[in-house]
Amino acid sequence: MKKVAVILSGSGVYDGAELQEAIVTLLSLERAGINAVCFAPNIEQHHVINHLTGEEDSTASRNVLVEAARINRGDVQDLANCVVEEFDGVVVVGGFGVAKNLSDFAFNGAQSTVDSTTLFALKEFSKLSRPALYMCIAPALLPCVYGKGVELTIGNDPATIEAIEAMGAIHIECDVEGIVVDETRQVISTPAYMLAQSISQAATGIENGVAQLVKMMA
Repeated sequence: MKKVAVILSGSGVYDGAELQEAIVTLLSLERAGINAVCFAPNIEQHHVINHLTGEEDSTASRNVLVEAARINRGDVQDLANCVVEEFDGVVVVGGFGVAKNLSDFAFNGAQSTVDSTTLFALKEFSKLSRPALYMCIAPALLPCVYGKGVELTIGNDPATIEAIEAMGAIHIECDVEGIVVDETRQVISTPAYMLAQSISQAATGIENGVAQLVKMMA
């Protein structure tokens, strides 16, 4: 059975991993006969957002690994312990946690950097030419992982596209249900909730991305 690492950035769209994207990803992988193993870095979140009000809770602090464990019934491992050679592919789920916890893209845009543990793991996957699926805002990490010229999509937000292109990526617009495939680097991206107006819209793009990932792993 093929095995895929699924990287999460917490729990909750505004300060962690996008829950619907995560669940659709795990369901799609299971239905494809893929063994999914969840990982998250053992770091503190940038901040905590009250998802009911959308306001920051400055009195609270949370750990990315601990919060990510909520998504997969506690079965999440420290990304620092990921043995990349054991996996056939990798998926990075979206949500603002990617841009706030796994990186500082939300604050520094084209000058952003990636969390060291996350960057090391993702670069190891790239060095071994393991197929990868990045969704939603997660493709903002790709220039740091694969370097200039990587082809990707994040939807159609002009400011985000400008920042990503300034980092050296080649942005390709696609609709919410579509995917962009960089065949040379074996990287798949899909807009998910960068464009989706419903879980069904996001799900179609993610399912298409997972299908392409399975094809590339074969």
